[in-house]
Amino acid sequence: MASRILIVDDDADLLKLLQIRLQANGYEISCASSGEEALARVAAVRPDLVITDLRMDGMDGMALFEALHHSRPGLPVIILTAHGSIPDAVAATRKGVFGYLTKPFDSKQLLAEVEQALLSGSGGGVEAVGNVQHFGDVLTRNPALQEVLARAQMVASGDASVLISGESGTGKELLARAIHRTGKRAERPFVAINCGAIPENLLESELFGHVRGAFTGATRDKVGLFEAASGGTLFLDEIGDMPMPLQVKLLRVLQERTVRPLGAIKSLPVDVRVISATHRDLPHMIRQGEFREDLYYRLHVVNLRLPSLDARREDIPLLAQHFLLQLAQKYGKPVNQFAPDAIEMLVGMSWPGNIRQLENFVEQLVALSTMPVISAASVQSLVFGEASLPATSFEEARRNFERDYLVQLLKIAAGNVTQAARLAKRNRTDFYKLLERNQIDPAQFKAS
Repeated sequence: MASRILIVDDDADLLKLLQIRLQANGYEISCASSGEEALARVAAVRPDLVITDLRMDGMDGMALFEALHHSRPGLPVIILTAHGSIPDAVAATRKGVFGYLTKPFDSKQLLAEVEQALLSGSGGGVEAVGNVQHFGDVLTRNPALQEVLARAQMVASGDASVLISGESGTGKELLARAIHRTGKRAERPFVAINCGAIPENLLESELFGHVRGAFTGATRDKVGLFEAASGGTLFLDEIGDMPMPLQVKLLRVLQERTVRPLGAIKSLPVDVRVISATHRDLPHMIRQGEFREDLYYRLHVVNLRLPSLDARREDIPLLAQHFLLQLAQKYGKPVNQFAPDAIEMLVGMSWPGNIRQLENFVEQLVALSTMPVISAASVQSLVFGEASLPATSFEEARRNFERDYLVQLLKIAAGNVTQAARLAKRNRTDFYKLLERNQIDPAQFKAS
C-alpha cells in the first residue's frame, strides 16, 4: 500500500508541481490550498505525512501543525519555507515539526526528506507506516519487536522501573530515550551513564555527587546524576557491570528515594525514573553471586528484551536506507539509495555488532561513495578490503584468491551455501565443487 501524503500550499503552481513529483515516485497524494481545508480533509485522507507551506493566508503552516499535533501527535509534518523565514522554520522543528525544506529545492532533496519522515516519523507513540512501526527512533517490521514497542508504549506514561536487555548494539538507549520522550517526564532531563565505563572509585561520585573535601581532589561540591536528573529519567546503561558495593548503595537510593552525596551529612530527596539496560544475563549473575537479587527486582518491574539484528533480518533494508539518508545529509553526499543486489548482500551478511555495526558499515559506504546509488560492488569492496599483491606465482595467487573469496562469501552468508552461490553468481552445484576443491566446510561458518 502506497504511503499517503497531504500537501498544503496556497500557491497552486507549486502545489501541482509537488503533486506530480511525489506521484511519480509512487505516493498517494491529496492536496489542500489552505490550512483550514487541510484540517477538514485529514480525517478522510488519513495521511502518513503532511507537507505544508509555512506562510499562508488564514491558518499558516505552524498553526496547522499545532492543530494536527493535538489530534494526531505522531503524524510527521514537513514545513516548506522561503529563505527569509528559515529562523521560523528552525524554531518549528524544535516544537516537534519533523523538518523543513527551503525553496527552491530539488527532487532528490524532497524525496530524501519524505522518505526519512515516513520511516522515522516525528517521535511520540508507536506509529505505523505501512507495516513499519516506529517508537521514537526505533524502526521495525519485525513482529516480535513490534510487540516490545507496544509494551514500551504502555509503560511510558508511568513511573515503573524498566530493564532493557539485549545484545550490544541493539538500540537499548534509543528505546530508553523513546520511553522518556513519550512519558510525563519528557520536558525534564534524560541523563545517561555507562556503569561499566567508569572506575568504581569515580562511579559513586558520578551517581550520588560529593561535597568539597570528601576525598583528596574534591575541591568543590559536585552534583550527582541522580540530582541532575531530578524530575526526569536516569538511564543506567550496562547495569550488570556495576560493582557489588555500589549495587548496595543504589538499592538504598531506590528504596528510600533519597541520595546522600559523598562526605555529606544530610540526604537529599530524589524524584527520578530509572531505566536500566544490560547485555548480560542478570539471573545467571544472581546465581553466581555477582548481582544482587533484591536490586534486580527493583530494576526489573518491566522487562523489555530487544532481539538481535540477525533475528530481525527483514529490518535490514529499512534500517540501511534510514541510515543512508541520515548520513548522506551529514556528509553532504548525493547518495540516496541502495541497488537491489546491494541490499540483498546486506541482508545476507552476519551482524554480530547489531544495529551499531550496520550503521557504521553504512557510514563507511556513504563516506566513500561518489555515486547516487550504492552498488553491490561497493559493499563487496568494503567487506573484502584492498588485497595486497603477494610475492608468488600467478597460479598460486589465483588459488589463494579463490579460497579467500569463497571464505569471505560464506562469512557474509553465515554458511548458507545457496545464498553464497547467489552472491557469486554461480549455480549451487558448481559452488559446492569449488568448496570441495578448496577443502572448505560451509558448516564452520554457520551461526552457532
